[in-house]
Amino acid sequence: MLTPEIIRKVKQIEIRTGRQVSDVLAGAYLSVFKGVGMEFDEVRPYVPGDDIRNIDWNVTARTGVPYVKRFVEERELTVLLVVDISPSLDFGSGERSKREAATELSALLGFSAIENDDNIGLLLFQQGVDEYIPPRKGQKHALRIVREVLARAQGADAPYDEAPGETSLWRRLGASLRRRFERLKAHTRHGNRRTNIAHALEFARQILHRRAVIFLISDFIDEDYIDIVRNMHRKHDIISVLVNDKREFEIVDEGLLTLEDAETGEIREVDTGSKAFREAAERAARERVERLKSSFMASGCDLIEIDATQSVIDPLLSFFRQRRRRYRR
Repeated sequence: MLTPEIIRKVKQIEIRTGRQVSDVLAGAYLSVFKGVGMEFDEVRPYVPGDDIRNIDWNVTARTGVPYVKRFVEERELTVLLVVDISPSLDFGSGERSKREAATELSALLGFSAIENDDNIGLLLFQQGVDEYIPPRKGQKHALRIVREVLARAQGADAPYDEAPGETSLWRRLGASLRRRFERLKAHTRHGNRRTNIAHALEFARQILHRRAVIFLISDFIDEDYIDIVRNMHRKHDIISVLVNDKREFEIVDEGLLTLEDAETGEIREVDTGSKAFREAAERAARERVERLKSSFMASGCDLIEIDATQSVIDPLLSFFRQRRRRYRR
């Protein structure tokens, strides 16, 4: 059920991110993500300098004048947001949590895809797959994706507004895959709370038959998923987005604290008054990020770092600029 709070947040995100997309992000997105091929547009008379391999011999023979085929980039892409909604993303030391930062990022990417007439889909996961929305176009569809991320984050089920053609998309997944999806959902509800990235990516691998751009958004508190990332990146363009909070790298002296691990439920007491403890915890957090960077770099995947206490759009634009420079080399 959608609460008034969720509806209010969806409208806030639509207004804030919509302006950012129209002003700066959509163009950067378009310049980075190319089409999947070339498609025929028209024929035109041959002019000196044209590639003779593009001559349309049928039209040339019929008219007696050389004509060449003109091709344009097949622009339409499929973008899938694979978003972690595990409990560890509830942490936040500023005005918003890591989950809220991930939601805003999902909105920016969703509206950018829609602005460029691409298909956008959503896969929410934690220990298993919680929700899958097949890729489609349209502003209403993008808003539904934002709404779903917010609703799931707050433990609510957003009502399913089936759009024209979406039923057939779901049917094409096949009965066996639908049953697998339902088992994954049930396993998530009754299992533990640990994140399982490999499980989510395996599901994505089975449903994506054409090349797609996959944004994997998580804090990556998990293990044993790099192999499937590497394998999927051979066919798809996987971009990992690491969502952090600056307080994870700056432990404050608050004395003795009882903490619960959001992923495992383990409870332990820590002494944040100990300088040795603070330094060890901060060092472990930094080393974890460095290992992540090395692993994704070795897999050929890009990694974007998002700080939940800072701007979400700035690191995204920085990534687009860096990637555009790579294309131009």
